[in-house]
Amino acid sequence: MREGPWNLYGGREAHCICGWLRGESKQVDLCKSFENQVQQKRWKVETNSRLDSVLLLSSMNLPGGELRRRSAEDELAMRGFLQEGDLISAEVQAVFSDGAVSLHTRSLKYGKLGQGVLVQVSPSLVKRQKTHFHDLPCGASVILGNNGFIWVYPTPEHKEDDAGGFIANLEPVSLADREVISRLRNCIVSLATQRMMLYDTSILYCYEASLPHQIKDILKPEIMEEIVMETRQRLLEQEG
Repeated sequence: MREGPWNLYGGREAHCICGWLRGESKQVDLCKSFENQVQQKRWKVETNSRLDSVLLLSSMNLPGGELRRRSAEDELAMRGFLQEGDLISAEVQAVFSDGAVSLHTRSLKYGKLGQGVLVQVSPSLVKRQKTHFHDLPCGASVILGNNGFIWVYPTPEHKEDDAGGFIANLEPVSLADREVISRLRNCIVSLATQRMMLYDTSILYCYEASLPHQIKDILKPEIMEEIVMETRQRLLEQEG
């Protein structure tokens, strides 16, 4: 179900963003210029910003959450941890004066992401919340990145099988789960098209409003308008 590269989400949940690994892991010429490369060992990550974000080897958990200084062996094994094209989750550690972002994955809940679908929307439509990780009662979960990247994936049966770490779950996804994820994806696109704020409640209400319709019909203009209007009405009733 992977649709290509994905994105990092970060920073104390309120600074959640999503991105994928670029083609350099900065381990080349290690034996020729080790000290220089130790200072630069990093991955470049696409996070829907003007500049590539940076994930330093020193800013990530080692497999199993082991805590120790990073060694030359760790640098040589960088592509064994993460390689080009991997979709990962991470947290924003710092934003530099030129706009570049430094990321870290020091919590085991961050790391590679497995099976799922990426939806890209305008960052202004993602509502800031205390948490951007949501398990929806329909059987799927969403990660709402403040950079406009939204990751939709099957809710894991066991939390230890969640998206963090270095081993992505690439087991086949059942037809029922694929249908739920596809419906959620179309609902998110519908809400974004109608310029509605995206958060767990609006997505769930839109999903429920779409149930009388086939998945492929949700993006038809008249049906999209109908389900988004129903979603907006439910949200107003909830607030009122």
